Amino acid sequence: DAVRPLEPALRQGLLVLGLSLSDEQVGQLLDYLALIEKWTRVYNLTAVREPAAMLTHHVLDSLAVVQPLRAQLDRQHPDWRTAPAAHALRMLDVGSGAGLPGVVVAICCPELRVDCVDTVAKKAAFIQQVAASLRLERLRGLHARVESLPAHYVIIASRAFASLKDFVTWSQGALLDGGIWMAMKGLYPNDEVTAVPAVTEVFHVERLSVPGLDAARCLVWLRRRT
Repeated sequence: DAVRPLEPALRQGLLVLGLSLSDEQVGQLLDYLALIEKWTRVYNLTAVREPAAMLTHHVLDSLAVVQPLRAQLDRQHPDWRTAPAAHALRMLDVGSGAGLPGVVVAICCPELRVDCVDTVAKKAAFIQQVAASLRLERLRGLHARVESLPAHYVIIASRAFASLKDFVTWSQGALLDGGIWMAMKGLYPNDEVTAVPAVTEVFHVERLSVPGLDAARCLVWLRRRT
């Protein structure tokens, strides 16, 4: 198993990010990494093929958004962690690919319902396989165009998906009133921020530091103007 030796590096990364996860959650992250590695050999899910690089570029990169996401939810929905299953908040990961960051969020924040949508059927099927294998009952893979989805979601996320303008334009029909967008970006995307539609606003930007990754990362938060 090429993934098990990566557990110390994963735990060190969690320490650096200030994330406290159970042994079960750490195991789920490693199992998820193993599934990406296995499926990528056949279906080309990701351009990164080496497990140690997958850990850094995919899993730790996605883990870096968990604390900021929890902080936003705590501010806007103080009871989100204790809501009964029927009223669990929904998050949508657009253009999810191999499930980044959606699957990582589903593992770290099991209180949320996470849907990962992709227009490529094999990628949506992979998410369904992950949900079954890791017993993540609130995770779903959807084979669809985001424009076709109903307004179910309090958070819509993307990672290296599209420009901010296209991201919010294509997904606005899926966002509940009062919902927010979370876009993972590299360097601060100044041109993209100035180009967002007038009906939306960037209300917060934060720098992310990804353990083991020497590259600029930031998180851009947007909402509808009121």
